[in-house]
Parts: sequence; structure tokens; C-alpha cells
Amino acid sequence: MKTAHVTGLKCVICGEIYPADNRYTCPRDGIEGILDVQYDYDAVAKTLTRDALGVRERSQWRYRELLPVDSTSALPHLQVGFTPVYSTPRLASALGLTRLFLKDDGRNPTSSFKDRASAVGVVKAREFGSGIIACASTGNAASSLAGFAAATGLESFIFVPEHAPEPKVTQLLIFGAHVLKVKGSYDDAYYLCMEACEKWGWYNRNCAINAYLVEGKKTAGLEIGEQMAGEMPDWVVFSVGDGCTLAGAWKGLVEMKKLGFIDRLPRMLGVQAEGAKPIVDAFVNESDLHPVTARTVADSIAVGRPRNWRKALGAVRDSHGSMVAVSDAEILHWMPLTPRLSGVFGEPAGVAAIAGLARAREAGLVRAHESALAVITGNGLKDVASARKAAGEALTVSPELEELAAALKREGLV
Repeated sequence: MKTAHVTGLKCVICGEIYPADNRYTCPRDGIEGILDVQYDYDAVAKTLTRDALGVRERSQWRYRELLPVDSTSALPHLQVGFTPVYSTPRLASALGLTRLFLKDDGRNPTSSFKDRASAVGVVKAREFGSGIIACASTGNAASSLAGFAAATGLESFIFVPEHAPEPKVTQLLIFGAHVLKVKGSYDDAYYLCMEACEKWGWYNRNCAINAYLVEGKKTAGLEIGEQMAGEMPDWVVFSVGDGCTLAGAWKGLVEMKKLGFIDRLPRMLGVQAEGAKPIVDAFVNESDLHPVTARTVADSIAVGRPRNWRKALGAVRDSHGSMVAVSDAEILHWMPLTPRLSGVFGEPAGVAAIAGLARAREAGLVRAHESALAVITGNGLKDVASARKAAGEALTVSPELEELAAALKREGLV
């Protein structure tokens, strides 16, 4: 393969560097030995320039030198990445901030951030000669993979916990995926998927152990670096489940500074739900990770045994950032407020970033004069039940003006 800028895969535990082949974890450190893709940045800098970006397509593939794909590989035709960033002054005011930006990754093809990883995943599956790709997911990675597998003609097997939201499961089925609802938690679905991939040789899309997929997530950081180059925020905020989303975005930001596109780096704020906060606990206690049983309305971050926790903690600490946990009540509080004050409708995991920013402001971690950018990782229609719970019910009236007037008066609307 002609991945000229990739120099190897480095273990995050022992530091050993391996060839950039079809491997998932470090042979020495086993399942804990998560790998990280290494690049020749001197070679990258020769062609990835401001002038070059000025004429490239507005998708994540504009950064192809920093992605681990063969230069001759066919790419999915779906538009993924380069999602918009909005300035949201009314939401900023509600949070007690001077400036706040939202990056709306619900604009991706299957309406979530996970499309960034799936787009890379299907390319790698074909490069390694696999016609079948599989993953375990709480929902978004599943629907994302199903969509990109359909777009590229791959067969997909998707393992989801039994409680996965129906809109997400429906997406899987409509794309033609083989859907396996596993009786149990995300962790149960994950381990069953791992065993199935090993038994039948399916390509494993799980970002938890596939370093190439995290490089797709990295493109969010590359984009933030390019889009915010002239006004880089003090903080970049992500909700955190497995940990590879925040870690990937931080890697992208670091690369943009290394290549001279930005002159300073933001601090990273990671947000977990109180019912699934093992990485927050490890951060606060300065300890190794202790798995928990995940329980939260934010299904996309309901991960009790995250595999990329070392990368996530490394990103937070290297950026001099922080981590917070928020309750489901806080998430549901900000679910209607965020779209009403910004026009961006996020699912619970996406809005968790806003709830976490509010918590960080209250705790004094983020100060009023500082600016922030929060990434809304999934569209609110992904979880209509939670949205309805947060937003309340519609007002039902008969088609008579007198009754309408009476109803509006009862509600204090006129």
C-alpha cells in the first residue's frame, strides 16, 4: 500500500513501534496495548499547505496526508467532515461565557461524529481485502458503519445492546446491516463482536482497538485548527465515552500546530455522564481505570469499560485541561435550551458537552472571560424519546379561534 506518510504503529504503553499492517493491539501488552498511528511530518508538510487546502474539497479527505489510507484507494462518495462552526452568543450568555462556538457534527451523512471513523474504516477493510466489516456500538457508530458499508458495497454485522434507541436501530436496518441486539450492556456487545471478528475474520471497526479508525476522528481536530485558526478558543469540549474521540481531536490539533496552521493549542474539557464516568474518576484520583456499570440517558457515551482511556487522559493532561461529570438531569436540562439558544439540535451525548461546560463554569474551571468551542457529536433526532422527555408536549386545540385564544391564555402565551 502507498501510505507514504505513515511510519508505523506505536504502543501507548511500552512505546514499541510496529509496521502499519493489519494489527489491532500491541503483541507485548495485549488488549491494553492500544496503538497510535505515526507519521513523517516533514514529508506531510511538503504537500499539506494553506495553498493546497485552498483548492481541495471540503471534506475530511482534504487532509489525506494525515490519514492512514492508500493514496490510490477509492474513497466513499458520501460527504463527511468539514462540518460548520457557529458563533452562539445567546447560548454563551446563558453559560456565563463571553464567546461560545458550536461545531455541528450532526451534519454528517448518518447524523453523527462517528461517520469520520467509519469512512476510514470501510477504506481500510477494502485495503486489507475484507468484504465484511463489523462493530459493537451503543448506536451512532453502528448506524454510521451501516451507512458507509452500504455506500461502498461491504457487508456489515452490527452488535448493539438490547436497549439501543429505536431510531438508531432503524437506521441500521434501513441500510441493510445484519443487526444483532445483544441481551446486556455495551460491554457485552463489544466482547461478542470481538469474538465474532476473530472467529470469522471480519474487519473490526471498533475504534477501541483499531488505531486507523481513531485517525478518522482526528479530522475534527484538524478542522477546528483550520476553521478557528484566527480565533482559537481557550477550551474545546467533547463528551467522552470510550475516550478516542477526545484523544483523536487533540491529536489533530497538535498536528495542526506542528505543521504551522495554528500558533497555540486550546485546553481540552472532557465530559462524562455521572452514570458512566470511569475516565473522570481516573483523572480525579490520578489512578488507573476502574470499570463501572454504565447507566445514563446519553447512550452514545454509556461506556463502563472504556479502552482508550489512556489516550483520553493523555490528551487532557497534555493540554492542561480538565474533566467533569454531569447528571442525566443536567443533560436533559440543556437538551431544549441548547437548540432554543443556538438552533443546533443535539442528542443527549452531544448536549452533554454543553452541560459539562456549565458545570465547569460553576466550578471555576472555565472562567467568564474565556472562550470555548463545544462539539455536538450527534443530531437530536437520534434519540427522539429523550428529546420529547426534555421538551414536553405539544398543545392540542380544536380548529376554533375562541378555543385557541382560551388555550393560549391558560398557558400564559397571550
